[in-house]
Amino acid sequence: MIAPLTLDLAAVAVFALTGALVASRAQLDIIGFFFVACLTAVGGGTLRDLILDAPVFWMANPAPLAIACGAALVVFLTAHLLESRYKTLLWLDAGALSIAVAAGVGAATNLGHSAPIVLVMGVVTGTFGGLMRDVVCNEVPLVLKQGELYVTAAAAGAGAALLTPLITDIAVAPLAACIATTFLLRTGSIAFGWRLPVYKPRPRRI
Repeated sequence: MIAPLTLDLAAVAVFALTGALVASRAQLDIIGFFFVACLTAVGGGTLRDLILDAPVFWMANPAPLAIACGAALVVFLTAHLLESRYKTLLWLDAGALSIAVAAGVGAATNLGHSAPIVLVMGVVTGTFGGLMRDVVCNEVPLVLKQGELYVTAAAAGAGAALLTPLITDIAVAPLAACIATTFLLRTGSIAFGWRLPVYKPRPRRI
């Protein structure tokens, strides 16, 4: 199985790019870019580790913060070259979500937790960094966009990781299935409009 730390670092890099893109949309200064990128990059993993009573992944080795700040600097210097920062944000966020869910699944699995905890930790790791990013920057959180597959994609990916060992004993298969399932559902929602039904109020009966 791929080490959760490797997945955490990959998710940090991509989520940091999304945080910096949101900072660019909010027209923040460079310190604001660093702050939002770091918050987005480590937010979900930090909450996961605190809930699991595990060492917070970036405290023993601050490399994730350096990676996040480096990503923020790149975006600060190049965001103006993008044709659509929002479209870039959506696709990068889909990739980061997929990797982060797998990181959460791997971390909880390695600690010997039960299937429900593994599933929840996958969702927490994947969604909370982006949620913090959007709330801080006064954006409508992607996780709450009407009917879009976001938490659903994360939960399905974590579920795929749990079911894969029933089919194959290949070590990397569960996390690969997690990443692929999450990414497919999330990008399908972005590209093809896949949606869940949303609540619609009905007229009151007289």
